[in-house]
Amino acid sequence: MNTFHKDLTNKWDKLPLVNQMANIGAEVGRAINWRRKNNMQMSQNAFYRALELIDFTINDKKNINSLKEICRVREVLVDYFAGKNIYHSNDKSLNKYFYYFNLVSAL
Repeated sequence: MNTFHKDLTNKWDKLPLVNQMANIGAEVGRAINWRRKNNMQMSQNAFYRALELIDFTINDKKNINSLKEICRVREVLVDYFAGKNIYHSNDKSLNKYFYYFNLVSAL
């Protein structure tokens, strides 16, 4: 997998968790939108960018108390975009989950 956000690691750790999750949600939204348009390459790239941002978030020491949820989100996304969708996720449920992070980060 390519590194998409080469210079983001130092800046990423300065963002509050809600902003980190909102940015992850934006990539997830892009992956969903590209998949709806049947552009699987662009969808996959957006999915990989979301995974990279999640990994940055997991490695951010201030998020230690939220690791369980962050790791579960990663698991659900991998299952949905690359697995068998055993959690029965759908576009609407993923967009709804990340919507609230976007809403709070905009305040």
